[in-house]
Amino acid sequence: MPKIQLKEICHGRSGDKGDAANVGLIAFKKEDYSIIREKVTAEAVKKHFEGICLGEVDRYEMPNINALNFVLHNTLGGGGTVSLKNDAQGKTLASALLMMEIEKP
Repeated sequence: MPKIQLKEICHGRSGDKGDAANVGLIAFKKEDYSIIREKVTAEAVKKHFEGICLGEVDRYEMPNINALNFVLHNTLGGGGTVSLKNDAQGKTLASALLMMEIEKP
């Protein structure tokens, strides 16, 4: 089955909430929202960030803006002021998630 990267159908934003990273995906087109809603599950995101996200992943749907928001718990090594990680505020995680491949619809 052919695959596409998420960056082909959506854009993303990310940041921090203490030790949790907050990553949002926003579909470019309304019809692509149903694709990311089906394919980009909390479990798939957890697997994509294996070794980085050490906690649970929560997913929130925002159909009014064709978006999904993920909270990746225990990901930032304590957060911006205490972490020794290079990206202690999770700013690069949206770009990393956009590299995730899903089956082409």
